[in-house]
Amino acid sequence: MKKIFKYAMMFAAALTLTASMVACGDDKNEDPDPTPQPEIDVDNANELDYNEAYAEQWANYMTVVSSLLKSDAQTLYDEWNGGYADIFKNHNSNEYKSAIDCVEQIFDGCIDIAGEVGDSKIGEPYRLYQAGDTEEALYAVESWYSWHSRDDYRNNIYSIRNAYYGSRDGSVNANSLSAVLAAKNPDLDNEAKAIIQAAADAIYAIPQPFRSNINSKEASEAMDACADLGDFIENTLKPYFSENINDDVTLDPIVKQYVDAVVLPTYKDLAERNAKLDDAVKAFKASPSDNAFAACANAWLTAREPWESSEAFLFGPVDELGLDPNMDSWPLDQAQIAQILKSQDFSGLNWQDGDSDEKIEGAQSLRGFHTLEYLIFKNGKARTVK
Repeated sequence: MKKIFKYAMMFAAALTLTASMVACGDDKNEDPDPTPQPEIDVDNANELDYNEAYAEQWANYMTVVSSLLKSDAQTLYDEWNGGYADIFKNHNSNEYKSAIDCVEQIFDGCIDIAGEVGDSKIGEPYRLYQAGDTEEALYAVESWYSWHSRDDYRNNIYSIRNAYYGSRDGSVNANSLSAVLAAKNPDLDNEAKAIIQAAADAIYAIPQPFRSNINSKEASEAMDACADLGDFIENTLKPYFSENINDDVTLDPIVKQYVDAVVLPTYKDLAERNAKLDDAVKAFKASPSDNAFAACANAWLTAREPWESSEAFLFGPVDELGLDPNMDSWPLDQAQIAQILKSQDFSGLNWQDGDSDEKIEGAQSLRGFHTLEYLIFKNGKARTVK
């Protein structure tokens, strides 16, 4: 997740969503003061509800965002599958010249996400709450519309586990960082496994939902567990490999297993599940209903899982092409989202190379998983058709 705090200029055009209600009969029976239809309340975007008066506008925004997510997810998989995987496995580039370079990159990705979960995703809301900024703390909690924060954060830790185990199911593959370390230093490997699991368990021990338990002792303990994990990888695990297990003969099979069994299938799932999410959103647009909203919510949760379990490898195309902030910028500018709902001007969601940082970041903050989450969920449940 890349945090975005700058936004593009407000869209100027505003679409007034009102309609007159005319009673049946002759002119004498017409209601001289028809009841106005509700409008999209930009000033209270955090309380905005789906309404049939602007159902088409709402569905239009959902479909634009889901289509962008589908495209970004497919691009990410294609870039890895179409060449970057071979560059990484063969380590024949200026960036990666040996297998240990690749292993160190794997560890760096793990260090980064351990720190982000503990210090930013949990820590930032916690510190704001402790400082008395309770409302700001609430809005700093990622994935609070769906109440999926704990699952996201634990899946981030599982992305570390998967990188270390060389698998996605919690088993240790024979060609993995864990297996090669266990053969040389089993105590250190056991310590690594225990610290990874401790961080995952500490996160899930936070009472649900996290947004209502920001200041809990469990949140503080989870922060500490993530910090311990990051410190262990950075100061113990990575140096041990660099000094003691650094030859290509030993590490090449591990790097290959990591790419073929962890990275590529994770991104393949991401692409396939976001395609299904896009299908669910299109079905909702064609026929809005409570069941269709629920189907979108379930598809969002399913599509979200491989993204969160990929965050230990946010390097390569996902970084170089801006796909991380495209898909996962947080926090959102809810008022600007409401403006787009009114204006139906979606041109600001796209950007290209050469655009200013402000334009790029503004576009990225109005698309992606969390914008779609806002449109689909409210208070941990799928929205309903009123």
